[in-house]
Amino acid sequence: MKPRFFSVPSKQLANDAWQARGDGRQGPRLAIVGLGMMGQEHLRVALLLGRVRIQGVYDQHPASLEQAQRGYYALTQKPLAIYPSLDALCLDENVDAYLIATPNFTHSAIFERLMKTDKPIFLEKPMATSLTDAQRMVTMAEACPTFVQLGMQYRFKAQYVDAFHAIRVEQALGTVHTVAMSEYRPPFLNKVGEWNKFNDYSGGTLVEKCCHYFDLINLAVDAVPVKVYAQGGRAVNFIGFEHEGVRSDIDDHAFVIVTYDNGTLAHFTLNMFCQELYEELVVTGDQGRLVASESSSFRKGVESSARVQVEVAAHPSYAGTTVTYPSAIEASGHSGATFFEHLAFVAQLEGHRVDAATPAQGFKSLLVASAAQHSLATGLPVLMDEFCAQERVTWPT
Repeated sequence: MKPRFFSVPSKQLANDAWQARGDGRQGPRLAIVGLGMMGQEHLRVALLLGRVRIQGVYDQHPASLEQAQRGYYALTQKPLAIYPSLDALCLDENVDAYLIATPNFTHSAIFERLMKTDKPIFLEKPMATSLTDAQRMVTMAEACPTFVQLGMQYRFKAQYVDAFHAIRVEQALGTVHTVAMSEYRPPFLNKVGEWNKFNDYSGGTLVEKCCHYFDLINLAVDAVPVKVYAQGGRAVNFIGFEHEGVRSDIDDHAFVIVTYDNGTLAHFTLNMFCQELYEELVVTGDQGRLVASESSSFRKGVESSARVQVEVAAHPSYAGTTVTYPSAIEASGHSGATFFEHLAFVAQLEGHRVDAATPAQGFKSLLVASAAQHSLATGLPVLMDEFCAQERVTWPT
């Protein structure tokens, strides 16, 4: 299977992917670094897909390691190596590729250590909490003889696979002029050490949570942002929350406007004090409008539902089409998106070209998110050329 994800509709993609599952007895040998919530999801999905062998895992947090081992042996009895240190992991010549799913503020140091092995790396988003670290990581990745894939998994959600098939492959909307993206959801979940409740460790809400959405907006617009303006702050979540004597400073809502150099305007809305999850992408061009949406929940037993509507004359999805992945894929994590980003990683390991995020694309989403976070803090619009100069980075080509 050679998946170019936007080249086929999501239903065909899901059918082909399910048929392409393996039994885990062959394939590249993967080592996972970080076994918190996302690391355990990646471990579970890798076993479900069955296209790689889990060579071993590493985590400094005993509780996470124990929980991951229980989950692993509930699915398979194959041996699992537990590395005592990151150096021990790097010295294992049996490892073919790495997956980094540690807290945001640790990404750059771990990435730079693993890059010295010249082996392929899957790096969870955001790639770093510092823009200078992130640009250095892009430079390192470009010099790497293999490849690095960024964990921008939302581009693999069913509704966005179909949306970008319509926008980029069919060019159904013609020239894109406006993009509106929104997410309504409950607060941040609990993480090890509560690192996601603090800007210094997460990079800020618009970096930690929303780099996914700025990646999607950048894909839809395909231009360079010139101005970012954000309003928002803290209204409900974690007011007065402290961990080890430090008070949380994470934002829980925002409105962001991004102006691009081709004249396209984009708007992003975030609200993190809702009961359920809802997200929506609305793209308008000179030929019509596209709406991609998803309703989901953290409640057990509640399945997600995704739809795409392409209001372009004679388009088959003019009245709307349900595009939700099959239940077995949806339940694997993040509405099935993790399943397909693993498939993309395996495809790259096999030498195929895919629509997974590159380090440069991950950096672009981080730049917009960081500018929005800066605007949120200052209350002022951010001119991107001035912001990049201030941060001593450049927009990647």
